[in-house]
Amino acid sequence: MGNKVIATALPEVKLIEPEVFCDEFGFCFESFSEDEFIGDVSQAFHFVQDRHSSAVHGVLRGLHYQVQRPQGRLMRVVVGEVFAVGVDVRLNSPNFGKWCGAHLSAANHRQIWVPPGFAHGFVVLSNVAECLWKTTEYWFPELERCILWRDPDIGIEWPIDFEPILGAKDAAGRRLYEAENIA
Repeated sequence: MGNKVIATALPEVKLIEPEVFCDEFGFCFESFSEDEFIGDVSQAFHFVQDRHSSAVHGVLRGLHYQVQRPQGRLMRVVVGEVFAVGVDVRLNSPNFGKWCGAHLSAANHRQIWVPPGFAHGFVVLSNVAECLWKTTEYWFPELERCILWRDPDIGIEWPIDFEPILGAKDAAGRRLYEAENIA
């Protein structure tokens, strides 16, 4: 089984599209292969945690990242559809503050790799969405930071025509240039 790696506007952020085998009974695909991931997508990373979340239409999570112990994320959707984004928050990067995004769904089986040093967020476009992701670092709530989802300095073009539903952490996000970034 093989995965197609698709470049994004940010060289480190990758879309991964699996080869899906279907028949009249269903489908099968390889969602992760360490050899392929390290060889085709990224440098060597060790995943330490799998997470599973569910949210209803209109919920927007992010833009989240961790300082001191940055977290890489490999995300896919197993129910519904989301628009997921990555934002470079590395101060020394020539792409600091730039973003890229992609539609991920249970139907397209795509994954997005958002490496350490990037903020990550998504908005739910279907009635409900369930997301799975692998992380390269454990979650440390005291190290988590949030950038405002509609920061004009970043200018993310969210594919929505509604005001998203935000949790308290996401509503309190800071502007990019006010936030604690990764050196």
